[in-house]
Amino acid sequence: MKRILAAFGLMWVATIVGGAELLPIEREVAELVKSPRVTVVHFWAPWCPNCNAELARSGWSDFIENNADVDFIFITTWRAENGSDGRRLLSKNGVGAQPNFKFMVHPNPAFNIEDRMTSFLGLPVPWLPATWVFRDGQLRYALNYGELRFPLLQQLLRDSAEKWSREGGPPDPRAPKSEN
Repeated sequence: MKRILAAFGLMWVATIVGGAELLPIEREVAELVKSPRVTVVHFWAPWCPNCNAELARSGWSDFIENNADVDFIFITTWRAENGSDGRRLLSKNGVGAQPNFKFMVHPNPAFNIEDRMTSFLGLPVPWLPATWVFRDGQLRYALNYGELRFPLLQQLLRDSAEKWSREGGPPDPRAPKSEN
């Protein structure tokens, strides 16, 4: 009986969205974002001008280092025609050595638009870069269209870390903090 229930559980996990089976990378990320810590999943490509602009002037490296209580997962998608996964570019820009950083490469290396992956965990990935914020396995925010602004992302991380009450909605950042 236990084996039947375990097999049923595995089938359920494998068909989370519309009967589609998750790729191993998706299953791994789904496990990682279940954390009570806020987790940022960032989709990028080394050839993408907006992705490169985010890396410039220590954008991502400073942001990751200044948010040590947040986990960051960078997933290279839509790789360059030369097959580069971008690891060297990230390193050159100070990203990758942080203890709260994980680098992954999507198995679909397509550069041609008609062959690119268009979804991840059953959610659309229509553009690069795309940045998602999770906590407790729940997608809290999705920024899916272009270069992000780090002050905005910082606010989304703060909002995602806060406990929300059903009645009161998100906490008022101007309200004094309770001593509980």
